[in-house]
Amino acid sequence: MTPNPDNPSPPPVGALGQPAVYADQYDPALLFPIARAPQRAQIGIAGQPNFFGADLWTAFELSWLNPRGKPQLAIAHVVVPCESTHLIESKSFKLYLNSFSGTRLADADAVRHRIQGDVSAALWHGDMVRAGASVRLIEPDAFDQQPIHELDGLNLDRLELDCDFYPRPTPELLNAAFDEQPVEETLTSRLLKTNCPVTAQPDWASIQIRYTGPQIDQAGLLRYIISFRQHNDFHEHCVERIFTDIWTRCRPVKLTVYARYTRRGGLDINPWRTSHPGPLPAHARTARQ
Repeated sequence: MTPNPDNPSPPPVGALGQPAVYADQYDPALLFPIARAPQRAQIGIAGQPNFFGADLWTAFELSWLNPRGKPQLAIAHVVVPCESTHLIESKSFKLYLNSFSGTRLADADAVRHRIQGDVSAALWHGDMVRAGASVRLIEPDAFDQQPIHELDGLNLDRLELDCDFYPRPTPELLNAAFDEQPVEETLTSRLLKTNCPVTAQPDWASIQIRYTGPQIDQAGLLRYIISFRQHNDFHEHCVERIFTDIWTRCRPVKLTVYARYTRRGGLDINPWRTSHPGPLPAHARTARQ
């Protein structure tokens, strides 16, 4: 993997990048927490962040056995609060979900209860759980009601422009019209690409930026989004970096950044960060997810 000057200390890897051993009996010890603080410190966040938000996960590969041994399945929507001290390594979460596959449980609610408790405990890694994960299971009868919807907003990808090679995220590309009247707008792009910090596998995403304040230069914003193309980091940290760079350089009054990453291994992770409290975005997958 190419060294990344913006990420000089690779995070602990847990199961990620290691040969997988697929347990088929329920095992919450498979969950591997990763502290958020070191990556946040690299972008100047110490202590309490200046944003609210959550990470919205969709797990498409969840199955267990009913008391008679018959396989059951569901799609899981998991909401992880961004104020937790840790995130959970994605591969460890997939291995954890797979551990239900040979385990007999009373019903879907018993599965949901265990996932919610285990994930909440891992997110705080031994500390008191101050904001737990929420879990909702979608059973097969409701599969055809699951929405597909592209992110709303003005599409930056319509712009015809030249792009240089950017070896790292380049916030210097961001600019705003500070001497003009503020605006309120929502901008989107499907051109966000980042890389896993451990395996260097590509991660593809659509992104939505909603803000009120000085009008952001759209060409510069699109080039900035493209500048993440060689960047190695977890989804959650990439979105926090984007939020922080826009907040610092464009000085909006309000800002929300939401990315929907394509799934890998049956799991998509969709970070949402906002400067002000508000409802979670609708948990609708995009066409590429």
